[in-house]
Amino acid sequence: FIAIHLGMEHIQHKILVLSGKGGVGKSTVAVQLAREFVRQGKKVGLLDIDLCGPSLPRILGVESQKVHQSSEGWTPIFVDADQKLCVMSIGFLLQDKSTAVVWRGPKKTATIKQFLEDVYWGSLDYLIIDTPPGTSDEHISICEYLMHFSPDGAVLVTTPQGVSLSDVRKEISFCKKLHILC
Repeated sequence: FIAIHLGMEHIQHKILVLSGKGGVGKSTVAVQLAREFVRQGKKVGLLDIDLCGPSLPRILGVESQKVHQSSEGWTPIFVDADQKLCVMSIGFLLQDKSTAVVWRGPKKTATIKQFLEDVYWGSLDYLIIDTPPGTSDEHISICEYLMHFSPDGAVLVTTPQGVSLSDVRKEISFCKKLHILC
C-alpha cells in the first residue's frame, strides 16, 4: 500500500460513481460532475475502472490519445488546454478498441491496483472513479484500496424503472457494508 499511498497523498477528495445497473448514465454523471468541479476552478482526475466497457475516453473525445510513461509513472490524458481535467482508462491501453477484455477477478484487481500505484495524477482536488455496474470484483477492490485514504463517498446513479431501483438498493447495501457514504 506504500505505492498507492504515494499516489493518493496529493488527492484531496475521492468520489466513487456507482450504479446497480448498466446503461443508466453513470459515466455521463461522472463526466458532468468532473466538468462542474473544473468550472469551479478545481483540478480533477477521472479514473475509469469499467475494465470491460471503458467509455470515458469516447465520452470525453480523447479516444485516440495514448498514455505516456514518465519517471513518475503513467501520465493521464488531459482533456482541456488548462490541464484541469485528466482521465485514465484501460481504453487508452488497448491495441484494438473492438477487442473484448476477458479477465477474471485477479487480473481486474491487479489492474485497478496498478492504476492507483502507477498513474501520476499530481495534485488533484478531486478524483472521480467511474465504476462498472453492479457490486463485483472491481468495486470490492477499489473500496478496499481506498478505505486507507478516507474516500468522501459515492454518488449512486439510477433511473425510475423498477429493475434499476431494485439494483440501486443493492448498491446502497454494498456501500453500507463497506462503510461508504452514499
